[in-house]
Amino acid sequence: PRLPPLPGLALDMSFFVTSANPGKGGNLGGLEGADRYCQDLATKAGAGDKTWHAFLSTDKVNAKDRVGKGPWYNFEGKMIAKDVADLLGEHNMINGETAVNEMGHAPNYLTGDPPQRPAGQLEHDMLTGTKDDGTATDMTCNNWTEGGDDAKATLGHADRKGRNPGVNSWLDAHPSQGCSMEKLAPTGSAGLFYCFAVN
Repeated sequence: PRLPPLPGLALDMSFFVTSANPGKGGNLGGLEGADRYCQDLATKAGAGDKTWHAFLSTDKVNAKDRVGKGPWYNFEGKMIAKDVADLLGEHNMINGETAVNEMGHAPNYLTGDPPQRPAGQLEHDMLTGTKDDGTATDMTCNNWTEGGDDAKATLGHADRKGRNPGVNSWLDAHPSQGCSMEKLAPTGSAGLFYCFAVN
């Protein structure tokens, strides 16, 4: 059943950061499980009439090829990027103000320049497995099926702050220490990831 949209939800919302990890760290049930999770969160927000994919790469798929053609808008209707080239270019609008979850809330991001940190667990590390050109790295928590620490993930900074700030640090900032929630947390991850509507 179609749920009524959350108050303030833009009808054209086509991008969000997950509000939580499904519960197993880097084990998202593969791309299929990650996509399903994006779809479920979007449905609960009232945006389930679109097809949602996680912005994740594997050894067979590049994230940039999974998200449609754009344009993409956040919960408030602010444009993130007009197309894939824009998304991967210097003018994309993913940052600490626009990278909000499906309920319109920002995770716990770095609010100022280092070393300012908010109270509580920092949450700006996003699972991507992706280089700054949108193609796969070799760190994908075993194609998003590994929730232990025999593998690692490439993480991006949704607020584009902290280590290696830059145009596409939202995609590729640094590797994780492992793929469990316990090993994701120390660098600033709650196991969140990006979701895009592909249509």
